[in-house]
Amino acid sequence: MWQALNDDLRALNFKVLAVALDTTDAARPWIEAAGAQTTALLDPEHRLAALYNFVNVPEAAWIDETGRIVRPPETAGAYEAFRYRDARTGAPPADEAAKRDRARQVYYDAVRDWARLGAASRFAMTEAEARAHIARPSAASAEAHVRFRIGVELLAQGREAEAAERFAEASRLHPDSWAIWRQAAPRNAQGFAADDSFWTRVAALGDRRYYPPPPMPGMP
Repeated sequence: MWQALNDDLRALNFKVLAVALDTTDAARPWIEAAGAQTTALLDPEHRLAALYNFVNVPEAAWIDETGRIVRPPETAGAYEAFRYRDARTGAPPADEAAKRDRARQVYYDAVRDWARLGAASRFAMTEAEARAHIARPSAASAEAHVRFRIGVELLAQGREAEAAERFAEASRLHPDSWAIWRQAAPRNAQGFAADDSFWTRVAALGDRRYYPPPPMPGMP
């Protein structure tokens, strides 16, 4: 879908820049298998997450041609229909699947509107609005990212036990970051950090959203 959006809006000088918050070995096979023509970067140290306060995927920030953040990081066209899946088939109920599809359509239509209208788009925030919506990093989350980068370096040196300690502490300091938690989380057969520990963590959210909806009309 992001490739299609990139292609549809290319004539308007719009470009999708994808960044994988993962190791090269884990992310590259998926990027190559997708055959995407959009620019895909790898950020194993989560430097972008630290700068922009990204905590999950998919999240996106809108940046205009002057470099101004038009919309700060937010859930990008995703809805948590997976939380209502059938345990046997893995499929969500029809009404939840419809919400998932609507969230994607609403978000992509908003991106198209902004690409065509720029600052005149009703989805483009003013500088003051964007500043008000930015989730500012705390001292704890800033420390978490430092500990995370130390863990990445230790892992590169083959010091797995020490790296795991840094990742665990980083996750404790920044519990809202699913991106940090995934680094040391167990992987399922498909290679995703979605084994029983993931579902336990999701269940602990209670009524809180795994994908907080962005402030857009029509978003479920």
